[in-house]
Amino acid sequence: MSSNLIEEKSFRFAVEIVSLYKQLYEKNREYILFRQLLRSGTSIGANVKEGLKGQSKKDFLSKTNIALKEANETEYWMELLIRTHYVSEENKLLKECKEICKILSSIVKTTRKNCEL
Repeated sequence: MSSNLIEEKSFRFAVEIVSLYKQLYEKNREYILFRQLLRSGTSIGANVKEGLKGQSKKDFLSKTNIALKEANETEYWMELLIRTHYVSEENKLLKECKEICKILSSIVKTTRKNCEL
């Protein structure tokens, strides 16, 4: 794996999301909610990776911003699954997702500033 913090965090998070999806699906057979979580939760890392390999700073900014949007959406689905008792409130993934959101938000803000120069 890379030495890039957000790349590593988002990949590990995606692995955990896949595991959670498998557990939830096997136990409940609820498809739509879990599928939304799987899609957005794994998309974060894919967009981070794509942004890191981007052609320009603007390309990097665009992909990182998409990753942030996906992280925000994942946070929503996690909160919904907790509130509807599919997932325990003690689940560490919501905390991890919020941390990823903060990191991505910081990267987006810094990159925007640097692109304006």
